[in-house]
Amino acid sequence: MVFAWRVDLFALPIVFMLTEAHQVELLKFAEVLADAARPGILKAHAQEDTSIEIKADGTPVTVADREAEDVMRSLIKKTYPNHGILGEEFGPENEDAEFCWVLDPIDGTKSFLSRVPLYTILIGLKYQGQPLLGLIDQPVLNERMMGNGVFTQLNGHIVRAKEVLLKDAVVVGSDFDNIKKYQPQAQWNSLASAVTHTRTWGDGYGYMLVASGRAHVMADPILNPWDLIPVLPILKGAGVKVTDWQGGDAVKSGNVIAAAPLLHAQVLAKLKG
Repeated sequence: MVFAWRVDLFALPIVFMLTEAHQVELLKFAEVLADAARPGILKAHAQEDTSIEIKADGTPVTVADREAEDVMRSLIKKTYPNHGILGEEFGPENEDAEFCWVLDPIDGTKSFLSRVPLYTILIGLKYQGQPLLGLIDQPVLNERMMGNGVFTQLNGHIVRAKEVLLKDAVVVGSDFDNIKKYQPQAQWNSLASAVTHTRTWGDGYGYMLVASGRAHVMADPILNPWDLIPVLPILKGAGVKVTDWQGGDAVKSGNVIAAAPLLHAQVLAKLKG
């Protein structure tokens, strides 16, 4: 599945100093990676049982996670041997390279274990240490979102985040138990009581919802680089403001509040109030 990109609109900030053709090439390769990861994940999704292991951080991992990342790593090494890789399951390789791919083969393994189709394949690319492009793929629903920091597409159509009043907002998050664990409960309760409703439509799919205007705020209490780096160009391209829960740098803090700018300000005011 390779979507047609509107090359006439395709222009990254000049700091990246990449040609238009090179940008398109890299985005198409990100799709090649997602297409390669999909079959094994879909096969595992159709199976009745899934064998899991518990990693040192207490999170589950499946054979499908590892096989999908292995397939993507092999393609990167074959096609771009000088590029680096940072993946959730197998760690970093040549991470300081000019280009570094960031992979989360199944973001939302807990959803995957229950066969809830809100897990995603996350693929990002850093250039000189900065997020350049990102891809979120949900293979069961056949939804793919890609962004380059300038614009974002869902299944080939340009999408934007939606500005709404706080009282009308739908807030999504990956795990409300983690919110209780890592963020002040009183602040979360203040926000949750001020919006239309909250839902755990989280992980990478939650960012897809916010970037396409189908939900309005993503509240992630704790993240790893492979969770965040791939979604940043998508969010920026869709007009989403991203900070941590205190309004600071989300990458440094490892937590996220993401929403359209005016709504984002309302959310932070509620969290700080």
